[in-house]
Amino acid sequence: MSVINWDEVDLGLVGAKGIAFDTCHKIYVLMDDEQLEEMRRLEYDEIRSAEEMSHDEMLATLKEWFAKSCALKFIQAVETNHDDPNAGYTTLIEQGARETEPCEICDEEWCAGQCDEEDEDEEDEDEDY
Repeated sequence: MSVINWDEVDLGLVGAKGIAFDTCHKIYVLMDDEQLEEMRRLEYDEIRSAEEMSHDEMLATLKEWFAKSCALKFIQAVETNHDDPNAGYTTLIEQGARETEPCEICDEEWCAGQCDEEDEDEEDEDEDY
């Protein structure tokens, strides 16, 4: 599982025509006008064009959308590829990505190595007996 890298998303926004969000988990950076129109045709709940927002505003909006998405969330850049539509997708944040590396001991994101300290404390207590 990967760690979220907002710098990758920032780079992925270069030249983008807009962004789109289904208000659940699908978040897209739209790299051409065809994709912008496709999201409108698909009636995505949230669509913002580069004409409405600056690069920095789009990045801030992506972060906001990502924060309020369900657990299946991802961000992909998409550009039109008429020969192979699936080849037009570039993953910027993969599904299941975490904010930080998980703890090597307990595989939790939140412990920050404290579980190791707790284990050591328990071992010290056991040695006292």
